[in-house]
Amino acid sequence: MADEQTSTATQQLMLQKIYVKDLSFESPKAPMVFTTNVQPQTQVNIRSGSIDVAPDTHEVTLTLTIEAKDKDATLFLAEVAQSGIFLIQGYSQDERSVLLGSFCPATLYPFAREAIADLVQRGGFPQLLLQPINFDALYSQAVQERQAREASAPTGSGGTQ
Repeated sequence: MADEQTSTATQQLMLQKIYVKDLSFESPKAPMVFTTNVQPQTQVNIRSGSIDVAPDTHEVTLTLTIEAKDKDATLFLAEVAQSGIFLIQGYSQDERSVLLGSFCPATLYPFAREAIADLVQRGGFPQLLLQPINFDALYSQAVQERQAREASAPTGSGGTQ
């Protein structure tokens, strides 16, 4: 019981800094896109990654890419790489992986969503409201896909030199 309290007492998760690492907007059909009546279809691509910047300190970057198209024509392309510096201490490797793959991106998402909404509106398009995302489910799915790939990968037991 004392060991549990000691390990829990030393666990620390703290957001130290949040910032936009990269931001871009393209509207290749402007200004003609504003003079036609189009029904855009949007596609959202989400990815995240982390790097160690110091002991127990990680930069997590959540990248959102939104592309709006009318048929094959791109109306706009917006992308934000929202980053944060997180201090993570006292967690097991598995717990740290979940924090970096789910909790930290979920923490960054509202900031990235706001940046995208502002960027699209400043580009002359109607407000774009991105829906909430279940990062726990996305992380679980990514882990399952990685395990399935590793299970189906051929073992390198008979290679040539």
